[in-house]
Amino acid sequence: MKKEKAVGPLYCVLAALIWGLSFVAQKTGAHIGTFTFNGIRTVIGGLVLIPVLVISQIKKNKNLPAGEKTKFDYKGMFRGGLVCGTVLFVASNLQQHAFTYEIEAGKVAFITALYMMLVPLFGLFLKKRPSPNVWAGIVLGVIGLYFICVKKGDFALGKGEIFSLLCAAAFAVHIIVIDKYCMEVESVPLACGQFLVAGIFSVICMFIFEEPSLPDIVDSAIPILYAGIGSSAIAFTLQIFGQKYTQPAVAALLMCLESVFAVIFGWLILHDDMGVRVLVGCGIMFAGVILTQIPVGNKKQGAD
Repeated sequence: MKKEKAVGPLYCVLAALIWGLSFVAQKTGAHIGTFTFNGIRTVIGGLVLIPVLVISQIKKNKNLPAGEKTKFDYKGMFRGGLVCGTVLFVASNLQQHAFTYEIEAGKVAFITALYMMLVPLFGLFLKKRPSPNVWAGIVLGVIGLYFICVKKGDFALGKGEIFSLLCAAAFAVHIIVIDKYCMEVESVPLACGQFLVAGIFSVICMFIFEEPSLPDIVDSAIPILYAGIGSSAIAFTLQIFGQKYTQPAVAALLMCLESVFAVIFGWLILHDDMGVRVLVGCGIMFAGVILTQIPVGNKKQGAD
């Protein structure tokens, strides 16, 4: 058990690293179309998890008597996958569409990280009262967002920033619905179901709103496969194992590093020039994200 507790945080950091690099892959493949890129990558992510589902079910029933063997929860997978997958479909396509405008990968990553602050804010509608440190973190997040999105002397937001903000809001809703259905459906079936639903919806939209080009898709095979297998299937599995052996607050903090990794990889691979003002904003926002994840006292954040 000590070994698992030691590697738990490492799994979280690896997941954050994979997600950070995924922003580079998304920007690289943005030219083939929002729904085209997301549809293919998300379906791949769901398909890759199917063997994991089969193996886990076999292991679960391996040492059980014949009369006690459990049946796979198809209804739960479908129900949870439909709701969570629909929200994921909206969130992931808003994020991917942001890359069709002139915006750096790191900037999209940091704006997306706002979902960590929006989750407790949205919790007000569920009668959950955020702690003072969460409110302070939200204020820092807004200040950081100003430095990232608004040029000096210009209060206009670019379209890429606007879609990234909408994406952050959608991912906050996604976290909330995941929190609900993960209590009813096991993690891997829920992940597989939501990926397949989001992927199918994206593929349908791909044929309705876009003109997918097979040569362009083949040319973007590497970023698509990385985003599908790495970001969706592998990183999510690492997150499951990481959170299993790591305290929730610590896991959340470590996985927030994805935005930092996105800036680093964007600079190294895409030669993104963020500028001092944007980097300062990223630092302020990251401090705000960390602040929202620090537990205060032993009081539960319950209903009023």
